[in-house]
Amino acid sequence: MDGAMALRVLLCVYLVSLLTLQAMSAPGLARGRSKGSETVDGVFIRSLKVNCKVTSRFAHYVITSQVINTADEAREVAFDVEIPKTAFISDFAITADGKAFIGDIKDKVTAWKQYRKAAISGENAGLVRASGRNMEQFTIHINIGPQSKATFRLTYEEVLKRRLTQYDIVIKVKPKQLVRHFEIDVDIFEPQGISKLDAQATFLTKELAAQTIKKSFSGKKGHVLFRPTVGQQQSCPTCSTSLLNGDFKVTYDVNRDKLCDLLVANNYFAHFFAPKNLTNMSKNIVFVIDISGSMEGQKMKQTKEALLKILGDMRPQDYFDLVLFGSQVQSWRGSLVQASEANLQAARDFVKHFSVEGATNLNGGLLRGIEILNAVQGNGPEVSNQASILIMLTDGEPTEGVTDRPQILKNVREAIRDKFPLYNLGFGHNLDFNFLEVMSKENNGWAKRIYEDHDATQQLQNFYDQVASPLLVDVELQYPRDTISALTQHRHKQYYDGSEIMVAGRIADQKLSSFKAEVQARGEGQEFKTTCLVDEEEMKKLLQERGHMLENHVERLWAYLTIQELLAKRMMVEGEEKNKLSSEILKMSLDYQFVTPLTSMTMRGMKDQEGLEPIIDKAEEDSQPLEMLGPRRMFVLSAAQPSPTRSSPNFQELPNRVTGVDTDPHFIIHVPQKEDALCFNINEEPGVILSLVQDPDTGFSVNGQLIGDKARSPGQHEATYFGRLGIANPATGFQLEVTPQNITLNAGEGGPVFSWRDQAVLRQDGIVVTINKKRSLVVSMDDRATFEVVLHRVWRGSTVQRDFLGFYVLDSHRMPARTHGLLGQFFHPLDFEVSDIHPGSDPTRSDATMMVKNRRLTVTRGLQKDYSKDPRHGAEVSCWFVHDNGAGLIDGAHTDYIVPDIF
Repeated sequence: MDGAMALRVLLCVYLVSLLTLQAMSAPGLARGRSKGSETVDGVFIRSLKVNCKVTSRFAHYVITSQVINTADEAREVAFDVEIPKTAFISDFAITADGKAFIGDIKDKVTAWKQYRKAAISGENAGLVRASGRNMEQFTIHINIGPQSKATFRLTYEEVLKRRLTQYDIVIKVKPKQLVRHFEIDVDIFEPQGISKLDAQATFLTKELAAQTIKKSFSGKKGHVLFRPTVGQQQSCPTCSTSLLNGDFKVTYDVNRDKLCDLLVANNYFAHFFAPKNLTNMSKNIVFVIDISGSMEGQKMKQTKEALLKILGDMRPQDYFDLVLFGSQVQSWRGSLVQASEANLQAARDFVKHFSVEGATNLNGGLLRGIEILNAVQGNGPEVSNQASILIMLTDGEPTEGVTDRPQILKNVREAIRDKFPLYNLGFGHNLDFNFLEVMSKENNGWAKRIYEDHDATQQLQNFYDQVASPLLVDVELQYPRDTISALTQHRHKQYYDGSEIMVAGRIADQKLSSFKAEVQARGEGQEFKTTCLVDEEEMKKLLQERGHMLENHVERLWAYLTIQELLAKRMMVEGEEKNKLSSEILKMSLDYQFVTPLTSMTMRGMKDQEGLEPIIDKAEEDSQPLEMLGPRRMFVLSAAQPSPTRSSPNFQELPNRVTGVDTDPHFIIHVPQKEDALCFNINEEPGVILSLVQDPDTGFSVNGQLIGDKARSPGQHEATYFGRLGIANPATGFQLEVTPQNITLNAGEGGPVFSWRDQAVLRQDGIVVTINKKRSLVVSMDDRATFEVVLHRVWRGSTVQRDFLGFYVLDSHRMPARTHGLLGQFFHPLDFEVSDIHPGSDPTRSDATMMVKNRRLTVTRGLQKDYSKDPRHGAEVSCWFVHDNGAGLIDGAHTDYIVPDIF
């Protein structure tokens, strides 16, 4: 297709469901809009519709939008949709200028190999993937020609999970302009019957909500329709701006008259188990809390607030204890005590007064908490028969005691021995969430990230509310072995009030008549047993009411649950077992046409401006990605979020205070103790790789490879520049390769490739990489160090006829004292004295004698340039220049810093 249809695809992750279609101003044109009009720069959204059909918890969404360009020149529009992280995209299509482009789902390895092959030669399809709290963002930009239109149609699917007595459908609406035909239509069909249904929009007043939201339910069917007129969308009667900006949320629940409910269609079944009128079980609960130094401040304040609220919600028949771990491990009582008012008050006093200390003995804290719960087995039936729960909260990684992760997993597994669930709460992003998640899954629980935000206390409370009321323990849903195959998880350690257990499977041919389900569990003071049978006549009626959709949705519900469970298992294994699971997931993903972490969607027939088919990918936060994408927990944040740059609060501007290397390569070393700078050059041949930063404790390194200047005249000294940088942390497998053409994550694993046209933030193992479009790249390592790579492009009037890179150190104060490399050796205090300043051989420059590292050197006062803020012109930096490749200033000879490989 022609340049007017140049396209780039972005797949990111956000907090809540977003629906956006906006017109983008053309480069160099002012953004204009006439008062009261729905048109922006000649582009208007003719229609934007969300259709959601729910059949027995399986939700099928179709988002369709049509945009029209009435202008006499091409315009760029952006189609943004945020979908749940747990959802799978199953279809996407674009129709423009009479041509249809359909998504084609294939295995990710094949898609990325094709993409990487093209990207290595300097091309790029503009892929960005990202992660937030609960949602993923799908964004596509397209240029549409003058007097033409484009239609987008995205389909995705998910299974709704019951939490706190209801199912939630959340769509964040943000069209950014008035839409002529805007509609959200939610159709719900639940065979058990709908017991309640509501719909709300955070951006509507109660009066306007009553006028615009139509909701109804009766028997098995429920319906919600939101169809505001243009006038109702206006933020004020005379405004041309839209008030549609926020959450549109539909909540519902189903009748619980039966102890369990079986649904069968086309030889697939779904079993929903959420009985009501059960007595809450008493519980034994131990809270294991990280009090290491990194918890100081707001995190500890919010943790204490949540603990105090949770203690206020404890029932008198519950038993509890608190364990704290920093460098040392301490417990409040050392054994379970009853939640009497006196004990609760003593616990509150303890929570109010403990303080942060030391490192992170996570292993010790967990084992102490497990020991306390294990001890109840000898405390009599009134305690030992209760539901036991272990909850651990941490904001970091193990640094004290046992720190080897596999050993910690083994220790916890062997200590719990499948007796009770472990729930891990990871506070913030500076932790290995995958490690916490695997640990929880291995011990019948789950992990949840607590985001560092104003609502962290409420996040903690919301988590506790989900597990505060156990109704049954050791729940097992059983089916005759000869009647079923391909069964999803059917054993659960505990069932909580307000939740639901869901099992799906395939029924063998001719076995429907003998199919049944038996449930066994233990409740408060008694055993729980029930049998569920299929009502074949009822099934026939349901099929007549819902037809093919019911058959299709039950099977896809099974496929969805199966893939999700296989992905979870895949996180916990290695080697051949992992490969086998990957093959199963890939086969099912392709069979059912889901974009999962092992598949990608390409837009068949559509080409971006580099001639590549765009790739639509599934982000995978904190879970094990496909091997080709490299180490764990790789995810990308929205390009729309503020990017850390030198002007950000974290990077205070300090004039002429820069350490880095740029141009031919000139090294500038800022010496804060002297409020001065030292400079030196390294003269080596193109192709040589130099060590810039090397941390011998962790293996972290930054290496740079030299390239020559294409414009060198015969006999002229060959200027060299950095044309390739490699940043690596072997402890986590992180590798970042940067060239003037591309930015590649984990290149050796066939990882994703970005161009300098992208704007993105990537996180992995405590390292944050920010790509600032066409300008720079910032690498932040936890709180240890921050580096910046500056892109230099050839421009008219440039003396250099080749694109190259500069490398700058923005912060290094927490790097180890043993850090080395041409730059790294200067990360810590350096002393020197200058004397005998006198005119040099060049009368415009002064020479002097410098004493540094017990050496006497002749140095020259001169100017170098810092290009970190202005890559084209730079800013002059005064410095003392050390001759002969930094001899006497750098440790050893400059050739000692030549390394064989970029990593």
